Amino acid sequence: MNIDPAIFSDDAVSDETRAFTTGLQQMLSALPDMTTFTPEEIRLARREGKSWMGPIVYSDLARTVTIDGPAGDLDLRIIDAGNSNGVYLHIHGGGWVLGAADLSDIQNEAMALGAGVTVVSVEYRLAPEHPYPAGLDDCVAAARWLIANSEEMFGTDRIVIGGESAGANLAAATLLRLRDEDGYTDWAGANLVYGSYMVEGTPSVRQWKTRGLILDPDAMDWFARHYLGDRSVDCTEPYISPLFGDLKDMPPALFTVGTWDPLLDDTLFMASRWTVAGNETGLRVYPGGTHAFDAFPIPIAATARDRMHAFVRASIDR
Repeated sequence: MNIDPAIFSDDAVSDETRAFTTGLQQMLSALPDMTTFTPEEIRLARREGKSWMGPIVYSDLARTVTIDGPAGDLDLRIIDAGNSNGVYLHIHGGGWVLGAADLSDIQNEAMALGAGVTVVSVEYRLAPEHPYPAGLDDCVAAARWLIANSEEMFGTDRIVIGGESAGANLAAATLLRLRDEDGYTDWAGANLVYGSYMVEGTPSVRQWKTRGLILDPDAMDWFARHYLGDRSVDCTEPYISPLFGDLKDMPPALFTVGTWDPLLDDTLFMASRWTVAGNETGLRVYPGGTHAFDAFPIPIAATARDRMHAFVRASIDR
């Protein structure tokens, strides 16, 4: 794993990325701060297509199956494009508070088509109604079900796990729990995208001053308070903050982040620890990429998506 210091310079940011990000910042800075709303209000606005993200687009290839979860029924959103050689277990982002499996349909359909996999996305319980460890428990249950049933259901035992932001946190924590509790280490790979691996905040989070670029320290604190609940919690517990975990026997991983993301240090630190623990590690840092940059219509987003699809396909094929 090599890091070129030049990619962190202002000159490394393309004109297209800079122009798009400037417009995004102006738009988001004019909106009320997310933390002034309740989670329920934000979820409803998103579901109704009234948030800044616009209307929801669902995949015609998607279906939902229900399995037994730790607290009752647990839904899994499945997208199969008919060209599958493996399974991608997807855990959506949203700060452990927002998001849903079907809100990721478009990116997951692209993964299914681009990587040649069946995507299984977990409808895990959200905070604050269900604080830690409820959401993680659901992800672990989904992983166990998939490990036990993948060959019969999907004709393969090759499974890659992945997620974005809080989803990457939950994916890493799921890897740790399956190893620690079940001794399972046979994952084909892990696609970890701008994850939050230290809930109390790495230096890049705490030193972040820019507003209007998706995520900032106030939003991070809002998410963490909801996720951990009104109680005293040791934030260095590895299943909460995987950066503190023993990372031996982890699968090959691709870490992706942009330089204009407050979670930059989370990825740099986690990728470094992944490497020194003896695991195969890929790191891709995109100049000028904000949090969630891969969802935007800019060239670095398309490059990042293609790279992730290629990584997942290669992990399945190895």
